[in-house]
Order: sequence, then C-alpha cells, then structure tokens
Amino acid sequence: MAVAAKWAFCAFLGIMLLHILAILLFTRGFLLTRSELSQYSQCSDVDESPCFSPPRDQTSNGSCWNKPVVDRLVIIVLDAIRFDFVAPSTFFAEKKPWMDKLQVLHEFASQNRSSRIFKAIADPPTTSLQRLKGLTTGGLPTFIDVGNSFGAPAIVEDNLIHQLVQNGKRVVMMGDDTWIQLFPHHFVKSYPFPSFNVKDLDTVDNGCITNLFPALYEDDWDVLVAHFLGVDHAGHIFGVDSTPMIEKLEQYNEIIRKIVGVLDSQSGPGGLHENTMLIVMGDHGQTLNGDHGGGTAEEVETAIFALSSKKPSTPLLATPDGSSCRLDMHGRRICVNSIQQLDFAATVSALLGVPFPFGSIGRVNSELFSLAGGTWNQESSPTSNDQSLSEIDNSMQNYVNLLCINSWQVKKYIDVYSSLSLIGFSEQDLLHVSKLYSEAQELWSNTSKNFSLDKTQRLFASLPLMQRQLDAYSVFLESVTDLARSNWTEFHLKMMGVGFCIMLSSLFLHVYLIRTLNKLSGLHSCSSGYSMGLFGVTFACVIVLIRASSFLSNSFILEEGRVATFLLATTVIFQLRCALMKKMMFLEALVLCLLVPLLRISIELGQLKQAVNSLFLKVDPSQSLGIDNDSQFWMYVAEVLPTLALILVAYLLYKNIAVCPSQGIWKYVVAGTLFNYMLIPFHWASDSSLLILQMLPDGVKGNIIPRVTYAAGLLQLSLLTIGQLTSRKRASNSEETTFVKLLALLSAWSSTIIILSGKQGPLVVLALLIGGWCIIRLLTLEQDAKNDCSLSYALAVTQWSLLAVCMFFSTGHWCAFDGLRYAAAFIG
Repeated sequence: MAVAAKWAFCAFLGIMLLHILAILLFTRGFLLTRSELSQYSQCSDVDESPCFSPPRDQTSNGSCWNKPVVDRLVIIVLDAIRFDFVAPSTFFAEKKPWMDKLQVLHEFASQNRSSRIFKAIADPPTTSLQRLKGLTTGGLPTFIDVGNSFGAPAIVEDNLIHQLVQNGKRVVMMGDDTWIQLFPHHFVKSYPFPSFNVKDLDTVDNGCITNLFPALYEDDWDVLVAHFLGVDHAGHIFGVDSTPMIEKLEQYNEIIRKIVGVLDSQSGPGGLHENTMLIVMGDHGQTLNGDHGGGTAEEVETAIFALSSKKPSTPLLATPDGSSCRLDMHGRRICVNSIQQLDFAATVSALLGVPFPFGSIGRVNSELFSLAGGTWNQESSPTSNDQSLSEIDNSMQNYVNLLCINSWQVKKYIDVYSSLSLIGFSEQDLLHVSKLYSEAQELWSNTSKNFSLDKTQRLFASLPLMQRQLDAYSVFLESVTDLARSNWTEFHLKMMGVGFCIMLSSLFLHVYLIRTLNKLSGLHSCSSGYSMGLFGVTFACVIVLIRASSFLSNSFILEEGRVATFLLATTVIFQLRCALMKKMMFLEALVLCLLVPLLRISIELGQLKQAVNSLFLKVDPSQSLGIDNDSQFWMYVAEVLPTLALILVAYLLYKNIAVCPSQGIWKYVVAGTLFNYMLIPFHWASDSSLLILQMLPDGVKGNIIPRVTYAAGLLQLSLLTIGQLTSRKRASNSEETTFVKLLALLSAWSSTIIILSGKQGPLVVLALLIGGWCIIRLLTLEQDAKNDCSLSYALAVTQWSLLAVCMFFSTGHWCAFDGLRYAAAFIG
C-alpha cells in the first residue's frame, strides 16, 4: 500500500504539471494580449519625420503636426446604433419597423452640403468600454480586455483626449460616466450619469439634453462629447423590434434636428460655429435581441454621420468604388461610404491639428477629412508659395503629406513596440512592413520634389504621381493593420493546438495510471460477464467523446445548450429502452425523458428578451389554445408559475430534512433557507406590473429583500463552517449525517442563486431536483447485484454533467459576451 501511495502521489503531481502546461499554452494562444506603451506623441516629434511640417511660427496658432481644418467639434455618441438605424431602408433587402426613423440624417446627407453617412466597422469585442478605448487610442483592444467592462481603469497609454488636452483644446463631456472612468482628469466640464442601470432608458439621455443645448451657445469649449444610452438600454431590455426602441430613435431624430439648427444659426462669418463639425456616431451595433460583445455583422456594423458647417470649396476626396449610392424612400439620392473605427483617432487628430496618439495604427480617412477640407484652400500650402495652385491639386498635396506623417507615426510605433514588448512581432513580419515603408518613402522623395515645380508642370505630372504615393502609403498602413489584427485579435492556432494535444495526451496518461494504480492496490475491473454494464460504459464514453469533439467548432460552442440537450436525450432514450427490457424503473425513465424537451424549451426562452413578451409568443399561442388575445393569461402564468415552483422546492426541502432525526445547527440552516424562500416571492411581486405593492417604498421594493437574502446566505455559510469546526462527536449513522450536511450546504447557496437567476431560478432548481432524483434512481439499471462495479456509475456521471450544462443554459446564459446576465448586477 505504501508503494501504491507513492505511485499515486507521483501520478497526481505529474498529471497536474501536464494540465498546467497545457492550460498555459492554450490560454497563451487564446487570451491574446497587447503591451501598452507609456510613450506619448509630442508636437516636436514631427520634425524627425521626412514629411513637411507646419512652420514653427504657426504652431502657436493651433498647428502641430498639421494645420487644423476645423475649429470646434461636436461628437454625439448614440450607444449601440446599428447601421440599419441610420442608412435608408432602400439599402437593405427587406424593410424593418426600426428603419427610416432617423429621417433627419437622410435629409441632410441628400442635400448639397458637406455631410455624409458612413458605415463604420468596429473591431470585436463590441462592448462599450473596449470601443471607446479603441476609438480614442486608435489601437485594437484585445479579447481579455473585456474583463474591465464593469470596472473601467483609466487609460494609461496615449489617446486622443490626452492629446487634445495637452495641446490646449478644451473638452466638455456629458452622458455615460464611462468617459470619466477612462479619462478622470481631462475635462474642463463634465456631466456624468450612471450607465449600468439598463432598465433606465431616460436618465442619461435627459441629462445630455439638459446640458447639451445650453453648451452649444457657449464659447468655453473646443470639443464637446455627448454620449446617449437610451438605444443601448432599450435593446438590452426590449430588443430591437420593440416600441421603446422606435420611440428612442424618433426622439434622437428630433434632437439631431435641433442640434443642426443651432449650428446653422451660428455658422455665419464670425459666428460661434463658423467652422464647426458635427459627428453623430455609434460605438458598436447590436443583435436583434439587443445584445453586443461579439463579432457578428450586426454587432460590428454601426454608423457615422458627419456634417461640416463650412462647405468645402473642392470636390470631396473619395476612393474609387468606396461609396454606394441609392435613392431613399422619398426619392433622394444618398451615398454611403465605409470607414474603419480604427481610423477615427487619427482622422479626428488631423481635423483638429493635434499629434496622433502614439499607439494609433489607423489611417486618416480621406472622405471624412475632406468634408471640412475647405479650410485647406483658404490659405496657401506650407510647401508652396504659389497662391494660384489648383484647389484639387493643393488639397491632394496636403492629404499626401498628412498620410506621410501618418505612416511615419505608425512605423515609429511598430518599431518601438517590437523593441520594448515581450510579445512583439515576428522578424519576417517586421521585414515585410519595413520593405513596404521603404518603398513608399523612396516614392516620397520624388513626390516631394514635384511639389516645387511650377504650376503647368505640376498639373500634368503631379496627380498620377500623388495617386501612386497615396496607394503606397495605403498599402503600408493596411499591412500594419492586418499584422496587428493577426497578433492581437486572431487566435494563435498553433499554440492552442499544442496545448490541446498535451491536454489530450495527459488524459490518456490519466486513464493508464488509474489502471496501473488499481492493479497495485489489488482492485480489478468488472467481470467479462457484465456485458450490459460494459455496454453502458462504452455508450457513456462515446457521448463524452462526441461532446468533447463539439468544442472544436465555434458553431457548436454557440449551440452548446442545444447539443447538451440532444446528448442527454440520447442517454435517456437508451435508459428507457433498458427499463422496458428489465421491466423496472419505467416511471423514472419516462419522467426524465419528458423533462428533456422542457429543458430545451427553457433554453430557447432563456435566450429571448422578457420571456413572455419575446419573439417566442409572436407565433400567437393564445389563438391555438382558444384564449382571448386581449387577456393577460400568459402574463399571469409567467408571474404565478415561478412562485408555485418555489413553493414546491421549499416543500421538498422541508420534507427531506423533517425525516432526518438528527438535530443541530444543520436544521437551523435549512430553516433559514425556507425563510428566504418566503421572502423571494414578495420581491418579485414588488417588481411586477400586474401586482404592485403600493405600500412599500421604492428602496424597499428593490433592495431590502435581496440584501436580507444575501446576508442570510452569508450567515448560513458561517454557521456551517462553525458547526463543522466544532463538531467532535462521531455520528452513529455517518451516511445520514453526510446527507443532512450536504442538504444544508446546498440550501444555504440556493436562495441567493434563485434570486439572482430571476423568475427562471425556481423552475431550473425544480428541474434539477427532478432530473437528479431520476438519475439516481436509474442507477439500478446499470448495477448488477452479482457484480458491483465502480464503472457502472459512468453513464450516471455523464448524465449529471449534461444536466448541469442544461441548467446553465436554461437560466438564460449562452457562450458569448452578450450571453451574460447583466440584470443580476442590479438585484439588490
């Protein structure tokens, strides 16, 4: 036995080390990270570049890396704005109820003025904090950054807001308080409002409206940011296809119309908004359920609307085939361009004439930049003294020089990052990027010389040359973006594969060591006559293998709940067949067989908004059941059913503890749980629209009962710990004592879990109790009285695992960022 113990310890240690190595390698390839550098861009840095920089006597007037083209900037962030909220419905195959609600944007974009609609493409993860970080730094937040969504740390790397403040721009913020967390000491004025109460559709928006319009008449700011949250919250609670969502979009339509009216009224010569640009934008999109966080088209496609109060005197710079033009529902011609959100920080920096953030890898967008390009043509270019240059040629010169500065800044960041970061780029990738930059700079040496030619020579020779220069810089910047995405946002499949293979090998080693230790301990396998049990073991192993293989596919991970119910149903049908053959345990097998479809339905309901108000009921089940459409039958069912399920769970708990003669602290713990079960329905009733407890204050309705439940759960766990530490007497019936302790421990957790799970909680717990009872009872189908074998538990363990997975998804979770139960954070 001593030898077996040593072997067991060595086996445990070896397998643990293998598991740790496999997990480290796999997570290293899966949880990609990016080092944040402490360097900041400075105005004087541009002197090191090969590009033309503004004369030093002009830097005091707002110029830094380039001359500013707008004096003031108003940024309206409409959180979670989908692209089809903004673009006309004629751009889509089918018109939806939520389309064409922002008609004011269509009206302005179709007029002969400097305004345009853009389809903005975000990089996942599409959570608000990561998108704000990406928009202001010009970088790519990584997958693991999502962990900061509920406690945003201040941004320590260089960013757009920092550059604005450092270069004398006065920034005012109002709306989502996430901005204050990210930039705690950057705003001359701020009006933050709490952002995480998703049930509140109006507080943040009303706060923005109250402070926004007075600020538009003031001259104490250069950049104004207003972050509205109503659409995001309406999506989280009600979904896209809902009345509150449409009402919010219509409200935004009127707000934007009033904002443009104020800007127009002050846009005359010498006016407060003579040279102001308005940007209305979303930080990300949302799914039809109103969720976001992933990388689907609905989540990454949002919109930007830009309007300049000064009409450009030159045609807008546009890339070939870069826009799509169609007639809207009123016959107005509207063109939509595409832009990467990655380009936002660099483009806004160029508009305001401040240095680009040091870590920005975006490109100055030509279409958005040219909307305010009229300023370029009012003064001579710093690279020429000829006032009679063609306006198109002059604008293109300035944009080429701007891309030169842009490319130089990106190349500088890549070089510094590779030298300082422990997780840099490969040598081959760096050589490729350096080659592209060298080719662009060789061409720049000829392009810059061409700027000094006289007008006639330049008009014939410069435009094709500058176009080639633009293409060279564009290819370099695109290659850097692709390289960054492959290293920071795309999984390292080779490293994940090595970790997976090591983990798989360790599992085979685990099985081999178990068999070896069994022989050393004198244990033997089941006899060959136990054919039925061996078949059950083999069947369980096949089910486990299928489930393990399903994790290799992203689509199976997203459908994990449905896969688990299918595999559980397969095992139950096998047991139902065995029950029929042996003529025993037929009731238990039948109950478990009927439970699985109910779990599948609960999983479907769990992924829909508001359960009874969701898409599931839009098939109109009331008609098929002969129920009047005007009745609130389904609403009452949704209110009463969870309470009935909770009463039944409490009855089962009381019945099980009452039959045990053991006394002591364990029964008091269970009694506390029963008391919590009595409080939870009152909490639900206080929050119900059908049964409102008018006598209770608002604070009591929302907070008191959950807090009492949390405190009682903590007290119960403390009592269990004290009881276990002070228990010295050995019970006569250890099995019964173990049962009572286990029941008390589970009951201590149950009330907290139920109240956090919402009204689905009691139903899931009841389903778990019924399913668990059936699985335990059906163990007798796998056990042979003549040959008791430990492997006979294999199928039962597999069923427990699948049932646990079904319970997780039945509570409304699923394997995506938008599958988090955000509502749990606001209970109590």
